[in-house]
Amino acid sequence: MQSRGFEVIEKYKDKGIHIPERKTKYAAGYDVEAAEDVLISPFQLGCMPTLIPTGLKAYCQDNEFYILVNRSSGPKKGLVMANGIGIIDKDYYNNESNEGHIYFQYYNMSCEPLLIHKGDVIGQVVFLNYLLCDGDSAHGIRRGGFGTTDK
Repeated sequence: MQSRGFEVIEKYKDKGIHIPERKTKYAAGYDVEAAEDVLISPFQLGCMPTLIPTGLKAYCQDNEFYILVNRSSGPKKGLVMANGIGIIDKDYYNNESNEGHIYFQYYNMSCEPLLIHKGDVIGQVVFLNYLLCDGDSAHGIRRGGFGTTDK
């Protein structure tokens, strides 16, 4: 039985997507690459964050989730994650609307457009456990993908 890991989504199966790896023995995060070239314009009030596709989905255990985090070098380039960190629940994996495709959301806080190239490391994924409160009674079932739990 598999416990946690990454898979390439169908749309990117033949696109040379690399499965994330930790680079050192004690690293918490798995380095994730961009699945395609993406140009991020400088931030302007009212602009939406740029979504960077990874071509990946991830699976984990029932009491786990994973977070998407910026790299320490990201802010040096002007990259700021729009939501600080991204929290992705177990049931995002293989959801019916987007197969669980992982995207990073970034703003470019520099003065110049920033080109992210396919294969550039754009962030990290860290797997974590979570705890439940007394009396928790959540029984809902995910019906969609990105941003659907707030509908």
